[in-house]
Amino acid sequence: MTDLYAVFGNPIAHSKSPAIHAAFARATGQDLRYEARLAALDGFAAAVAEFIGEGGRGANVTVPFKEEAFRLCSRLSERAARAGAVNTLICCDGVIAGDNTDGAGLVRDITHNLGYVLAGKRILLLGAGGAARGVIAPLLAGEPAALTIANRSADKAEVLAAAFADLGQVEGGGLGNLAGRSFDLVINATSASLSGARLDLPDGLFAPASLAYDMMYGKGETPFLAQAREQGAARRADGLGMLVEQAAEAFCLWRNCRPDTAGVLAELRAGLAG
Repeated sequence: MTDLYAVFGNPIAHSKSPAIHAAFARATGQDLRYEARLAALDGFAAAVAEFIGEGGRGANVTVPFKEEAFRLCSRLSERAARAGAVNTLICCDGVIAGDNTDGAGLVRDITHNLGYVLAGKRILLLGAGGAARGVIAPLLAGEPAALTIANRSADKAEVLAAAFADLGQVEGGGLGNLAGRSFDLVINATSASLSGARLDLPDGLFAPASLAYDMMYGKGETPFLAQAREQGAARRADGLGMLVEQAAEAFCLWRNCRPDTAGVLAELRAGLAG
């Protein structure tokens, strides 16, 4: 019987995850079916229960359900527990286990695919929600000079920074606190690019040779990357590589084999450019 997997989100129609996992399955000879499932904003738990009832073996979780997925799980990996957010569910024998592959995917894309060294860099992480929580520990493991978390709600960023302060130099605050500062790597972990909104970022934020990274992706330039280009970011990258790399990590958790990502990423990139 073909094993069933899915990705849950709202919105979800834009997701490339079904294409990615179908490519992974072909490349590794795995017999599985992977679907995109729209969950109502107040119906995530019910949607997961229905999925498991249909024989679902595992799922990815995207905006805005990562923190709710954390609360739904009866067992958590160390990195999911640390993040307080889950993007990967493993369903077996009535147990829902949660993991978080976002940070591993982000760091691999930045360091391996983009060839960018994190050590000694000043990193700015925009946003303090589930997407941000999942990447803080892996970013700090790269030994940056400092990590700053900035959010519209300053107190949420401050609480998040305090939760990871034992792992490295990390601080949190509001977007208004960024005036007069510059960073080597600026990562957008907000959902602003999904709605087409621009963030209230001061001039001078991007240091020489800086990299602007948007966790979101789309056909053409995201609003954040357009803003970064206008404000002088030397390099810009969207989150398509992160999506593929975190998917490979999840696929390995489910199927105990790691697919090659280069070909899949190139194919998806060509599709977006076409």
